[in-house]
Amino acid sequence: MHRFHEKMMRRALALARRGLGRTSPNPAVGCVIVKDGEIVGRGYHKKAGTPHAEVHALADAGALAEGADVYVTLEPCAHYGKTPPCAKALVEARVARVFVAVVDPNPLVGGKGIAILREAGIEVETGILEEECREINEPFFKWIATGLPFVILKSALTLDGKSATASGDSKWVTSAAARQRVHRLRGQVDGIMVGVGTALKDDPLLTCRAPGGKDPIRIVVDSSLRLPLHAAVFNPHSKAPTVVATCCGDPVRVEALLAHGAEVICCSERDGRVDLLDLWAHLGKRGIQSILLEGGASLAAEALRLGLIDKFQIYLAPKLVGGEGLGLFSGAGVPLMADAYPLERVTVERVGVDLLVQGYPKKG
Repeated sequence: MHRFHEKMMRRALALARRGLGRTSPNPAVGCVIVKDGEIVGRGYHKKAGTPHAEVHALADAGALAEGADVYVTLEPCAHYGKTPPCAKALVEARVARVFVAVVDPNPLVGGKGIAILREAGIEVETGILEEECREINEPFFKWIATGLPFVILKSALTLDGKSATASGDSKWVTSAAARQRVHRLRGQVDGIMVGVGTALKDDPLLTCRAPGGKDPIRIVVDSSLRLPLHAAVFNPHSKAPTVVATCCGDPVRVEALLAHGAEVICCSERDGRVDLLDLWAHLGKRGIQSILLEGGASLAAEALRLGLIDKFQIYLAPKLVGGEGLGLFSGAGVPLMADAYPLERVTVERVGVDLLVQGYPKKG
């Protein structure tokens, strides 16, 4: 029976993934309703401000929901927001049991949804595929707990550790399959960030080119406001805002950016550059839960040193640059191999001809 419960929760998890990138600041949630061993209702949270997963699944099941089992990837909400509480909707539908993967960390819910169900005589079981269901909402969980965004460092390297040749050429390190995967990820995060050096050298659009994907907020860390107004990040064809983070107080440059449609975040200074700790706090207050950090080497090195990276996604291409070239991080790095930054929960998968290595900073 336990395997059956996991199978049904995996169905709910697959539904939840359909909402990734569209539900923020809400989590992505999936739900299936099962009766007599068959799925009779399916639903997922499609967009913030619209009905939640349970409501869609109940509508799909109709009268069959009565006496049925419900599998949901996150605890049903118990508060009135833009939509009514899902816990009460399940009670009114007279479901028999509810299987919850993860208890909601939001203080507005925090076990209250489960309490409503149990008070109504509905059996509730928690913890089924908890880690898997928690992982798809990593940014939500971190932001709720700390008020700070969840940061994913993404990079593409050759087998000899180069992100570009000595001349600066970097098109393309990885295959088309890997680049398509990155664009899908861009469509799932709230923001994408680069340093001004990368913006000047590559003049990137920082948009999502995956079918049906949305453009993330574009964030350029530009301590001295060197970004020209003709830069591609000011793309008028994208609805996503462009944010320039700086510690430069030049009112003329700031006003020029504002007049060009950009938003400017004035941060405190650390060693003559934007204090990333202050910037992360600004972005968190704005409600940005997830950031894809795509470069450059100085920005990545500072974020690594300050412990501001939550997840690493490194694509390794089966090719060699040879000789000198540019790496992932600038600066001297740690003096001893014993001081290297260890990763845990590491996975490796093939994407086209490339390898995607993912991992998290080791705690403690």
